[in-house]
Amino acid sequence: MTRATSVTVRVPAKVNVQLAVGGRRPDGFHDLANVFLAVGLYDEVTATPADRLTLTCTGPDADQVPLDDTNLAARAARALAARHGLDPHVHLHIAKDIPVAGGMAGGSADAAGALLACDTLWGTGATQDELLAICAELGSDVPFSLVGGAALGRGRGELLEPLAVGGTFHWVFAVADGGLSTPAVYKECDRLRDTTGRGATTADIPDPEPSPALLEALRTGDATALAASMSNDLQAAAVSLRPSLAATLAAGTDAGAPAALVSGSGPTTAFLVADAENAERVAAALRASGTCRTARATVGPAPGATVLSDG
Repeated sequence: MTRATSVTVRVPAKVNVQLAVGGRRPDGFHDLANVFLAVGLYDEVTATPADRLTLTCTGPDADQVPLDDTNLAARAARALAARHGLDPHVHLHIAKDIPVAGGMAGGSADAAGALLACDTLWGTGATQDELLAICAELGSDVPFSLVGGAALGRGRGELLEPLAVGGTFHWVFAVADGGLSTPAVYKECDRLRDTTGRGATTADIPDPEPSPALLEALRTGDATALAASMSNDLQAAAVSLRPSLAATLAAGTDAGAPAALVSGSGPTTAFLVADAENAERVAAALRASGTCRTARATVGPAPGATVLSDG
C-alpha cells in the first residue's frame, strides 16, 4: 500500500446544549450528563512526514497555542505511534478557526484531527474503537470531536451515546477576549456550591441526568423547545470568574436570541436563534455591543473529524 504524503483533516467545534455536573469525586473529577452538539466552526490539522514531531499553528490567537508536548495534538500523535510501534516522525500544522480556550473544545478537536490524520498518513488502520480509546485517554471532550453530530457524554464526558437530531439548529457564538481555565471553572463551581451550604461532593449532589425535554427537542428538530430546555451547570462559575460575560449574554437576548448560555466552561457564549436571517442580525448586534471581540453565525449538527485530502 502506498502511504499518503500529506493528510488534512477538518474537525468541528462543539457546544454543550446541556452540561449537568455531578458532585466532586474523590479523584477530583465530576460525573457529567453532557449533551454535545457539533457546530460548523472548524480547525484543520495537516500531517506530513518529518524527521521528528513538530507543530505549527496559524489563525486567530495562534500565539496562544502551545507548540510543545503539552499540545493535545502532539500527545495524540505520540499515543497512536506508541500503540503501533512507530516513531512519531510527523509535522502537524493546525489551522485554527475554533476559539482558543473558549469552551468549544478547540484543543480536543485538534487532538482528534491529529489522530485521524496520523492514522491515515501512517496507514496504521486503527479501528474506530481504538481511536476512541486513545481519545478518551487524551481528554474528556476528545472522543466527541472525533465522532461529531450529537451525543450524550457520561462519566467525565468521554462515554458517548449518539443522539438523533431531527433538523438544523442556527447558532451565534460570541468570542470573548482571552480564555478561561476549565479546571479553574470547575473549582469555582465547587466553591459556589459550598457557599450555598448544600456541599459540592458526590454525597451532596444528585447524579447528573440529561433532560428528557431537551433530548426530545433535538430528536424532533424543535428549536423553540430546545431553547427552553438548555442549561449549563458551569455557567454561574464562568460568570463569577468573568463577570463581563453577563453583559454579553444580555446583549444577545436583547437582540432577540430566545436562548443564551455559556459554552462549556466558557468564555465563549452561545445563542440559539430561529433561522439564518436572525443569526446574522444577532451576530451583528453582538459585534456592535462592545461586549465581545467578535460574533460568528453557524449551524449544527456538524460532522466529526473528516479527511479532506489524502495525497
